[in-house]
Amino acid sequence: MRIVRLANFVTASSGGLRTALRELGTGYERAGHEAVLIHPGERYTETVTEQGLVITLPGPEVPRMGGYRVLVDRRRVADTLRGLRPDHLEVSDRTTLRWVGRWARRHGVPSLMVSHESLDGLLRLFGGGNARWVADRLNARTAAEFDRIVATTGWAAAEFERIGVRDVARVPLGVDLDLFSPARHDPSVRARWAAPGDALLVHCGRLSPEKNPRLSLDALAALRANGVPAVLAVAGGGPLRPALQAEAAERRLPVRFLGHLRGREELATLLASADVALAPGPIETFGLAALEALASGTPVVVNAASALPEVIAGAGLSAADGPSFGLAARILLDRPGRRVLARARAERFPWSASVDGFLAVMTAGRAVASPRT
Repeated sequence: MRIVRLANFVTASSGGLRTALRELGTGYERAGHEAVLIHPGERYTETVTEQGLVITLPGPEVPRMGGYRVLVDRRRVADTLRGLRPDHLEVSDRTTLRWVGRWARRHGVPSLMVSHESLDGLLRLFGGGNARWVADRLNARTAAEFDRIVATTGWAAAEFERIGVRDVARVPLGVDLDLFSPARHDPSVRARWAAPGDALLVHCGRLSPEKNPRLSLDALAALRANGVPAVLAVAGGGPLRPALQAEAAERRLPVRFLGHLRGREELATLLASADVALAPGPIETFGLAALEALASGTPVVVNAASALPEVIAGAGLSAADGPSFGLAARILLDRPGRRVLARARAERFPWSASVDGFLAVMTAGRAVASPRT
């Protein structure tokens, strides 16, 4: 089966969507299928990778979005799809690529849309008081265009189910349990960012409004105000970094802004060497960074408004504001066996299970496609 996947808003070097696309594509290839990924880039490229053929089509940068690009040339995308002759289409964008669902239906190609973000949540952050009304109508259009909707959590599925969309498939994402491991704990990394006796907190994620990174600063401030010596390492970049650096300096908070780390191994070592991870995003539909922290043996404080309480279960705590984030971090610092609990929870989410789940959705209701020979 040739599975052609399309995505917008994929960063050039990191990010949860990029990780999910890579791991799923690699899994499809290992299962004997042919995976093709199309996403925007600076120019046209074709690259054969472990996750299959990756095609970039020229797409402009979105202003003030830190390098995100979008596919706007529909004719070129459609011509590329016709040339590829997909057996199944997987789309990771419910708005700017909604039209691909119509293309698939006209050409008799089964399609699914993966809900990687909360449209309701995004509109509430940026769109004002009628966000739910607008989200419901846009989501209804999306559901009508695609054969199946895949949500990674019940939280993500809810915005479709409340408008009567039936049979929303729920397939959790996964984590690389070999790369992200407590065995990567490195005392020298701790010594680089935290003095002896300090608690090392870590925030991994894009520094943009929808991720609410300021809440991590508030959590650090709350901890220190209650006499807990703690420092915060922030891995990631984004448009809010200059403002956050200025705020941390003004509040005299010991925050180390690391930017984009050189590789996934460096990230895995940082996570395994931290005491507590913070995931303050209020509209996360899954939260790969939080799951990577758990796999590293590091418990997580997550935003109670997001899907992450569903993902972390008892391996962390949820909170709603700076003081409660700080209190939750303090509780986790004192929790016996916290690293064992974190790792055990992550082991429930291997990428192999995600791949199997996505393939099951694709083949449901039709003859199971044979792996290519």
